[in-house]
Amino acid sequence: MMKLSKKLMIPVLGASLLMPTIANAEEAKPTAVTKASDLRANLDYLLSEHFTLAVAAMTTAYDGSKDADAAFKALDQNAVDMEPAIASIYGDKGAAEFERIFREHNNYTDDFVKATKENDKEAMAEVDKEVDQFVNEFAKFLSTATEGKLPEDAAKEALRVHEDQVKETFEDYVEGDYEAAAKTYREGYQQMFAISKALSNAIVTQMPDKFDNTKVDTPAADLRSSLNSLAAEHFALATMGMEKGFNGSKDYDYVSWLENANTADFKAAIGSVYGDEAGEKAAKDKLHKFAQEFGTFLGTATDGNLPTADAQAAIKAHEDTVIKTFEQYASGDYAGSYDTYREGYKLMFGVGQALGEAIVKQNPDKFAETAMPTDMPKTGMGGASESTMNPLTAIYIALGSLAVLTAGVILRKKPVSK
Repeated sequence: MMKLSKKLMIPVLGASLLMPTIANAEEAKPTAVTKASDLRANLDYLLSEHFTLAVAAMTTAYDGSKDADAAFKALDQNAVDMEPAIASIYGDKGAAEFERIFREHNNYTDDFVKATKENDKEAMAEVDKEVDQFVNEFAKFLSTATEGKLPEDAAKEALRVHEDQVKETFEDYVEGDYEAAAKTYREGYQQMFAISKALSNAIVTQMPDKFDNTKVDTPAADLRSSLNSLAAEHFALATMGMEKGFNGSKDYDYVSWLENANTADFKAAIGSVYGDEAGEKAAKDKLHKFAQEFGTFLGTATDGNLPTADAQAAIKAHEDTVIKTFEQYASGDYAGSYDTYREGYKLMFGVGQALGEAIVKQNPDKFAETAMPTDMPKTGMGGASESTMNPLTAIYIALGSLAVLTAGVILRKKPVSK
């Protein structure tokens, strides 16, 4: 058995953002950093990473890729890393049972891939039965653990949808329907954040004192989770796209489509500014320059609530992990590549936390409401007009630019066909 992590940590940006001073109750202001939102963020991270790794493990195993074993080991380690988070809530016994059920479930992915490759209908049907058993057993465990705060039927439905989305993504990939696989992949990824919200809400409702009577569904917590989802999805797609571009994979264009969906319509705008830059060094230099410029923008846009130096460091760290993940993959260091992937994926949840908290601090009235505002607050930039882009818009633009700029790294690393 792999060595268990002693604690679960979400990377952070600047100590001033991580442990904000809490005033007296009557003076308390909205914040994205509470015990409840931390729990939700931890589950956001672990469950969404599980989805990305499950799909990677299945598709690489089906293709017989050299990184297939490393992908499965990363998926297994993800399950192991859930144990400390669960133990902190339900104790070691509860955590052990959680890990047993969840970790065994990962084996079904390998079994289904083998059955599919061999076109063994009987084996596929057997795996389907095992998945049904997992859904029922795990839903019962979650409902019992939360003392019914997460109803068993609701847990069953959510888990069933998740299993179907993983399976459908894989089956579409096998059939060569890459467009359908891409669409289901994105839906399945987003579903994990809905599951983590429901589960964390059930836990906090069950144990309000343990979480200082804070909630997981405040506008500030929702903002943090949305930023986490956006940033982490970008990282997952960026690394996936670089690897598929390197290999000349048939579904590369559809991963690019996913990146476009993640960044909406802003990729073209940034592409017209930055353009394509051939040459590995030139691409890296441009990325690092971009980190400085965009970090400065975020610091200014949030009125310094997200310090410019912290923003620049975070963006630079993100770029470095994307490139390192890819370079390790290209060199054949698949275990190292997946280790770096997990580090980089986790890093994005620190970005979501810090930027979310900065926006909430800057606009406390907007996040004191009971529901998420329809439009995100416009933030000033030294007397800018109402048409000034808010940080969320800037995030979309920035992520689109990074997708363009990293193409230069692929161009230099990709082996030349003869």
